[in-house]
Amino acid sequence: MNQMDTPPILVTGATGRIGRVVIDQLLDAGAPVRALIRRSEAAATLSAKVEIFTGDLTEPETLDPALQGVGAVFLLWTAPPQTAAAAVERLAAHVRRVVFLSSPHQTPHPFFQQPNPMAALHADIERLIEATGLESTIIRPGMLASNSLAWWAPAIRAGEVVRWPYGAAETAPVDERDIAAVAARTLCQDEHIGGDYVLTGPESLTQAAQVGVIGDALGRRIAFEEMTPDEFRSLSEGTAPRSVVDMLLAAWSAAIGQPAYVTSAVADILGRAPRTFRQWAGDHAAAFMEDPEGS
Repeated sequence: MNQMDTPPILVTGATGRIGRVVIDQLLDAGAPVRALIRRSEAAATLSAKVEIFTGDLTEPETLDPALQGVGAVFLLWTAPPQTAAAAVERLAAHVRRVVFLSSPHQTPHPFFQQPNPMAALHADIERLIEATGLESTIIRPGMLASNSLAWWAPAIRAGEVVRWPYGAAETAPVDERDIAAVAARTLCQDEHIGGDYVLTGPESLTQAAQVGVIGDALGRRIAFEEMTPDEFRSLSEGTAPRSVVDMLLAAWSAAIGQPAYVTSAVADILGRAPRTFRQWAGDHAAAFMEDPEGS
């Protein structure tokens, strides 16, 4: 890819767990990259090859400098919904195409069909994008493998039993590196304009089995104990919005007794198999280990 005649690609959510890897993938592909960050001090965490712009999706007028001369945008929406319409209008005024990180809310699997305020927001943004006439690609990751770091790593690092609800619920965790690779590929290749892709890992695993896989990566058995939904609600008080907790519990409950929804989209787009949860756990084993100082 010749950077001299290729307009830059703007990455929103640039310092997050997916956006950061999208930037790495684009740089590896030789694409010129801009990053949208909300705080200028976050620029120090990004590659020196990236052009940095400060802006905020909740203040759409701040996006104009970053969008000037851009060819495509990777849109990852983590802001409140109120400014979505104005932000999408801003994008459409400057760029030709957008790759939007959405969710599988259209997927006919009960896990993805429970009431979900984030999915409702994603659906609204998709409608806004379509109404502008932007060339778009929608990518819809299922459950992220990296969620296990937030959910189970504290107990595992402490050598405690992992207590969790609906241990028998099956999901197909997708590696964030595969999501980022798909995003980069669809940003750079016109053949994916109009594409709508549900991204999953390659296999259906119960939540209890996922904890077991992490234990294998650490070379030790991790005990798993079922927790009731009410216990989960109580323990989540103050750490996660009630709507998110209720959504997760409803989704896991609906998933009991049937395999997770698994697609071939990652392999179809990248030309290689998606990473397994076992590969992800092996690559991230250090994050589940006790701090060297025991803190």
